[in-house]
Amino acid sequence: RRLDAHLTSIRHLEARLDTPVDATCSAPELGMAFDHRAEARFPDVSRLQIDNLCAAFACDLTRVATLLYSGATSSQRFPWLDISESHHSLSHEGDSNATAQEQLTRINEWYAGEIAYLLGKLDSIPEGDGTMLDHTLVFWGNELSKGNTHSRRDMKFVLAGSADGAIRTGPYLRYDGASHNDLLTSFLHAMGMTDVDKFGARD
Repeated sequence: RRLDAHLTSIRHLEARLDTPVDATCSAPELGMAFDHRAEARFPDVSRLQIDNLCAAFACDLTRVATLLYSGATSSQRFPWLDISESHHSLSHEGDSNATAQEQLTRINEWYAGEIAYLLGKLDSIPEGDGTMLDHTLVFWGNELSKGNTHSRRDMKFVLAGSADGAIRTGPYLRYDGASHNDLLTSFLHAMGMTDVDKFGARD
């Protein structure tokens, strides 16, 4: 019995050594240390967080991740965009304030670029018969549709990746009067939890 246990352990070790290492599973390059709280380093923190998230997926350390850039009342400023006022303050300016609206547009475009970087990173990782993006569902959203009115009506959400074919990509869809939680329920269905008929409370 001892000899058999010894030979079995050797066979298991040989099998592990013969298994090719996944080249996509590697720790991200951190580079030189910096003050991660400095406003001007916000873009660097963003890219490191995205790289870390994608590495965790590639190494199968997790299947779910949340990338939260700030709280709902973000005081973040954007010096690399030449914007000195905080995001929260700008979001409360009236629609007639053309300067504020233009700056908010540039801020949103920057965030869109970070989402594009995330999607490109996921799409560069081979997985199964496609890429990691093909087998992932990315949900990009905001807790408000308009900051200056705190409205949650007519909210815009972006979905990327097809969740292994469960989501049809490409179309622009509009659902008048539908609850946001109906969308989250659809996510559960896409992940195989079809017995769930609601998520949270509808408002």
